[in-house]
Amino acid sequence: MLLASINLNKRLGATGARSNVAAWLRGHGVKIVLAQEPFKPAERTPPALAGFAFAGGDGHLAAWVSEDLASPTVSSPAPWVQRVELEWLVVLQVHLDAYGGASRAAQLAELAAMATAEMGRPLLICGDFNLAPRPADGLFGEESSACTTEAERTALHQLMRVACLVDTTADEVPVFTFERVFNGKPSRFRCDLALLSDHLTATTTVTADALVRSGPAAFTDHSALLIDLPLTLQEAEPEDVLFALSELTGDGPAAAPTGREYQPHKTAMNRQAPSPASRAVTEHLTGPLSIQSILDHGCGRGADVAHYRSAGLDAAGFDPHDHFGWPRPERTGFDLVTSMFVLNVLPDPWQRIQALKDAASFARPGGHVVVVTRSPEEITKAAADGGWSIHHDGFWSSQAKGTFQRGITPGEITALARQAGLQPAADAPVLPLPGVCHAVLTKPRKIFDDLPVA
Repeated sequence: MLLASINLNKRLGATGARSNVAAWLRGHGVKIVLAQEPFKPAERTPPALAGFAFAGGDGHLAAWVSEDLASPTVSSPAPWVQRVELEWLVVLQVHLDAYGGASRAAQLAELAAMATAEMGRPLLICGDFNLAPRPADGLFGEESSACTTEAERTALHQLMRVACLVDTTADEVPVFTFERVFNGKPSRFRCDLALLSDHLTATTTVTADALVRSGPAAFTDHSALLIDLPLTLQEAEPEDVLFALSELTGDGPAAAPTGREYQPHKTAMNRQAPSPASRAVTEHLTGPLSIQSILDHGCGRGADVAHYRSAGLDAAGFDPHDHFGWPRPERTGFDLVTSMFVLNVLPDPWQRIQALKDAASFARPGGHVVVVTRSPEEITKAAADGGWSIHHDGFWSSQAKGTFQRGITPGEITALARQAGLQPAADAPVLPLPGVCHAVLTKPRKIFDDLPVA
């Protein structure tokens, strides 16, 4: 799903510029438009953008969505930031103060607080930051510009650190997104940024298009950021439909005609023997880590729980699907919590983070969490062989059944786990699990009970 972030410099109200914008969006297949300074604030009615529906905002920050898609939830926490909910992803569109470094530093601190309040939900923060992240990103003539202060850069780095964000366009040689001539010298800045949750960088492409500010079809003086996200958005309800299917069946939102009824429990195998992953845990992990108690989080029908008990461990199981008969345990403080082939059947990164938070809530401080997933290679081959359709960052393995699969690397497991308050375990051996991916994590020795689980 392609999102465009661009400072339009109040030009969308002009017919010629608006026509050029619409042609450019159509040519690239953009589905979401986030615009800074889209039109003059005095123009109280947002200009119509061909092929798009206005989703919210004003002359400072505004959003449009392709007319074939359902409108997202849009709010304005502050005049300089707009919050857009795109399925599992939260986008914060910003236009920071153009004139005051101290003001920008304060706004960045506010952004850090907003990001922290999202409690690990995947984030994209994009827009016109009006600063140079590094000295090389802002030049006046051939010298570094003095417009960006060290206080601003410190605040930006703090924002990226607390929210685990990556500056996606930070190439070694800066690609400037804004250029003007002041006092006979060129002023060049990489100020239009896209900060993205680190676990999304492998599946998201960000490019800066400078053609929108040069040539006959130009319509602004900033480069546009084209952000290709692993998102499948809901389609708009047809205007001639009087009743949603859910209203007729009484089954609630999940029964709406979107094909989005996820049923991950249908991927659970009916094992007669323990999984190779559970055998690797008892053969290579429980001894070195002095594990005595263990919870299999997402245990399915419970074959691995039986294996752990047969190995002399104090073992329990939990699966949110009631039919399997493993209700949520009342106890916590387990030495080890296992999550076997759970993350790869959850259809988006936010659900995976929530599952890891829940798993972590059962481990004792200093305890461990083992996560095992199917590999990208295995899933890619299965998708090709089975003709699976793309959905979000993975595939519908069966849209009729509502089952999803995504191969997840150890690095991605670790990045997701950090959002859940977990860290890589330095004291754990690598498990011999060919053909699948895994990570052994630890819960830091501090109180995590106040970390909410959605």
